[in-house]
Amino acid sequence: MSDEGKKYTERGFLDYSDKVIELFKNPKNVGELEDADVTVQEGDPTCGDTIQLSLKLEDNAIKDVKFLSFGCAANIATGSVLTEMIKGKTIDEAKKITMQNVKDEVGGLPPVKMHCAVLATNALEEALKTALEKLEEKTKSEN
Repeated sequence: MSDEGKKYTERGFLDYSDKVIELFKNPKNVGELEDADVTVQEGDPTCGDTIQLSLKLEDNAIKDVKFLSFGCAANIATGSVLTEMIKGKTIDEAKKITMQNVKDEVGGLPPVKMHCAVLATNALEEALKTALEKLEEKTKSEN
């Protein structure tokens, strides 16, 4: 059997779920929030993937969220699904989301791509930490 005429595709070598492929092709909440309360960026130097996460908060809840991805299909899919999972949640509810939750929500990830779920949840943790620090500062300045 000849490889002639075959084109390289990431999916051809990795067992991505249909949901990962769908989210890669049609990601949700892509972009930047111009009026974001918090914007963080997390990267993985071993593979080069990076995710930027922006949150708009209101009454201790995530009113809006956007992400930018600089990476593979799994990075885009996990960023997309994470934004859907946290939109409308309180900070405390969002803090409970784990990389396993993200992995499950995209229908699983190949072991070599698990770092994408880790990257998404690390960005979330950093964004929530920064949001809580800002809320504390605001509360202190009001008192």
